[in-house]
Amino acid sequence: MSATAPLHLAAEIGGPPRYDPGHYTGLARLAEHGALDFVTLGDSFARPGPDALAVLSRVAPATGRIGLVPTVTTTHTEPFHVASAVATLDWVSRGRAGWYVDVSTTGAEARLFGRRPAAPAGELWREAGDSAEVSARLWDSWEDDAEIRDVATGRFVDRDKLHYIDFEGADFSVRGPAIVPRPPQGHPVTVVDGTGGPARETAARHADVVLVRATTPEQAAAARADLRRRAAAYGRDPDTLRVLVALTVDLGDAETAPEPGLESGPPLAAGGSYYRGGPVDLAELITRWHRGGAADGFHLTPISPGRDLERIVNGTVALLQHRSLFRTFYPGGTLREHLGLARPANRYALEGGRA
Repeated sequence: MSATAPLHLAAEIGGPPRYDPGHYTGLARLAEHGALDFVTLGDSFARPGPDALAVLSRVAPATGRIGLVPTVTTTHTEPFHVASAVATLDWVSRGRAGWYVDVSTTGAEARLFGRRPAAPAGELWREAGDSAEVSARLWDSWEDDAEIRDVATGRFVDRDKLHYIDFEGADFSVRGPAIVPRPPQGHPVTVVDGTGGPARETAARHADVVLVRATTPEQAAAARADLRRRAAAYGRDPDTLRVLVALTVDLGDAETAPEPGLESGPPLAAGGSYYRGGPVDLAELITRWHRGGAADGFHLTPISPGRDLERIVNGTVALLQHRSLFRTFYPGGTLREHLGLARPANRYALEGGRA
């Protein structure tokens, strides 16, 4: 990775469940003030709280540039509905949506639905890959100019520009086409935690952004190289993959030096490696790892979002901007543009297929 490659930064805005939309809107606006690429909002069937995708749909009209990436589980959910919901978020945010793909592994979550027992992780991540594939096909099932809205003839859509996807998988089949027009980004951004195990293969095949947990820059660089190699084996251009180090941060005492290395954190830090220290030291760590080619950027999960995100934006990010290591404004309007990713071509338009 070139030392001059853009640095990408994202942050989690979840935490203990809150039912005040202003809380999440305020955090997203704060992240937007720092020109972060995107915010994530964690969710699962194992925890109480509002639905992450619905919350960020509420946040969307109150923000203008920040990418919005809710966690969406592909277990016990219908891929057609998932694809429709994520496409809708892309429309209401005017091209700033992504989805953080996750699976539900516990028996307690399975019992909430009663459709099937809990399955092994490998089986669930294979299903997640199929769901990601179905979503991409459904987003392409409308060509960009399929809507004609011809009042004189009463024709809303050109049916020749709608396409059946005819997906047949081990767990489900989907015919299509979608009920939502092709999203502004073509494909909303797909995010997967590919730290290891069966999730890594799904990430390499389907993700635009991959999160990895690492305790040293060498470990992060090795994970990035492995993901790029696997992506290339699937016929993908590895330069279209963004690998971010997932790091849970505790900036509660700005005067305390960081602990040596990165160690396993408390239960709240389960989503990433753990850092404790001040905003300046965090900026130094990000600079060192990124310049060394360890990662394309960082996904930061504050232990205390209300406290630590402010210190990340006004401390760490401000210092990186002052050193010309991170942008001070958004050069584009969509999440793909923030990440330097092209809008995908429509596979069915390229193939010339017809519904």
